Amino acid sequence: MKRVIKKHPLAIRWFHWINFPVIAVMIWSGMLIYWANDIYRLGWGNKTVLKFFPDSFYKALHIPFRLAEGMSLHFVFMWIFAVNGFIYVLYLLFSGEWRLIFPNKKSLKDSFQVVLHDLHLRKSVPDQKKYNAAQRIAYTGVIVMGLGSLLTGLSIYKPIQFHGLAALLGGYEWARAEHFILTILFTLFFVVHIVQVILAGWNNFRSMVTGLDVLPVKEIIFQPTGINNESESKQFGNPVINITEPFIPKDETYPDNAILQITSGDVTGVKDESSIESKNVNPQGPNIS
Repeated sequence: MKRVIKKHPLAIRWFHWINFPVIAVMIWSGMLIYWANDIYRLGWGNKTVLKFFPDSFYKALHIPFRLAEGMSLHFVFMWIFAVNGFIYVLYLLFSGEWRLIFPNKKSLKDSFQVVLHDLHLRKSVPDQKKYNAAQRIAYTGVIVMGLGSLLTGLSIYKPIQFHGLAALLGGYEWARAEHFILTILFTLFFVVHIVQVILAGWNNFRSMVTGLDVLPVKEIIFQPTGINNESESKQFGNPVINITEPFIPKDETYPDNAILQITSGDVTGVKDESSIESKNVNPQGPNIS
C-alpha cells in the first residue's frame, strides 16, 4: 500500500528548475571567460601539479577564442541568477520554509552520520524531516555561495565602480580567485547533487517535478485473540479488519478479544517487512498500550 503526500511547494520547484539551467550557463560562460587568462594552478614554486585547465580540455569543449560570447552570456544570466536567488531567500523567510532548510544545532553531528550511511558504513540514519542534516548544510551553503559569487562577480566585473566591495574582498586579484573557487565548489555540488538524485531513485526526482511524494504505509490488521489466520477468524464470526495508516480512526469499535497487529512495509525506522507488533485494543476505541 502507498500514499501520496505533498512534499515541495510550487514556488520551491520553480526556483529550483530556473536555477538549474541558469547555473549551468553561468559555469559554462565563465569557462569561456577564464580561458583568456587561465592563471590558476595547484603546485609550489615552478612545480605544477594540476593546471586549471589543460589545453586539451579547452579544445575538447571548443572553448578557445569565445571570450565575447562568454561575457555576453555571463552578464545576462548573472541578473537572472541574482533575482531568482533574492526572491528565493525572501520566500524561505516569509513562508517558514527556512525552518526545514537551515541547519539546526544537531545538523553538524547528524550530517556525519548521514555521510557514513551514504558510504554504507552505517545502517541507520538520524531522524529527519523534509531534508536530512547533510542536505540542510549543503543547501544553506549553496545560498551562501550564491551570495559570494554575486559579490565577487560584481567586484571583478566593475572593479572601479565597486572599489569598496573589491577592497573588502581583498582587492581585485583576491576577488577573482574567490570567484573561481566558488565556481569550482558550485560545479562539485552540481555533480554530487545529480549523483545523489540518481541514487535516490525516480520517486525523489518526480517529487521535484510534481511536488508529490509516494510513500509506503503500514497495514494494520485487527483479528481476535487466538485466531491465527483469516479463515479461522471467519469461522468464529469475527472477520479480520484491515486499516491503513497514517492514522487510526478513534471512533471505531472492535471486538472485545481483538488484538492489533501492525505489519510494517518499507518505512524508515522499521527493521524489515516481516516485523510484526501486537498491541491490545480497547473495544471503546483503539487505545494502544
